[in-house]
Amino acid sequence: MKLRVVLQVIGLLQVFVGLSLVLPLGVGLLFGEPAAADLAWSMLLTLGFGWALWYFNRGQGEIRVREGFGIVTLGWLVTAATGTLPFLLSGAIPSFQDACFEVLSGYTTTGASILTDVEALPQCLLFWHSQTQWLGGMGVIVLSIAILPFLGVGGMQLFKAEVPGPIPDRLKPRISQTAGLLWMVYVLLTGPAGAAADAGRRGPAGCGEPRIRHHGHGGLFHP
Repeated sequence: MKLRVVLQVIGLLQVFVGLSLVLPLGVGLLFGEPAAADLAWSMLLTLGFGWALWYFNRGQGEIRVREGFGIVTLGWLVTAATGTLPFLLSGAIPSFQDACFEVLSGYTTTGASILTDVEALPQCLLFWHSQTQWLGGMGVIVLSIAILPFLGVGGMQLFKAEVPGPIPDRLKPRISQTAGLLWMVYVLLTGPAGAAADAGRRGPAGCGEPRIRHHGHGGLFHP
């Protein structure tokens, strides 16, 4: 296995994770929360770390089967570690083990939590807490589509299966096109789903108390 090829891809993944911290940082600035500074440091550290991994290992060859397994394995570990920075730097979850569990629970969308009252988090950290689930929800799907067929693992032959109907057609001939199509649908569905969840939380017009309260892994904002 060419380790530098693995590190190059993991570096790009960390750059993406760092850029995604812009959203919770914006929430922190909007609410004027001190934890926004911790998110800013987390973003800078993650971006710097990811850029360094990519820059010093770029152009090292193609991704083969062994590199694919290495990227998946190390990618989970490294992404979980960098995802703990907002919780650790802010002191919201001071233990690395607990913070790592919380982040992995989000990325895997399992819903488990070590927090007894997740809504006690600052708004920006609550947004990041929910964003890990949002990223993980599509990340697992894209991983199964992009990695498993490439490695010849499992029975998901999405690119050979034909869409049912009178006119046979393939979903997309390229993995990258399919991943982009799924992300586009995912993003488009996020808006209506979020609006519906917020409407259900607020309840009918004229009711002072929300009908739905989120516990554990829940909504983006505290009611």
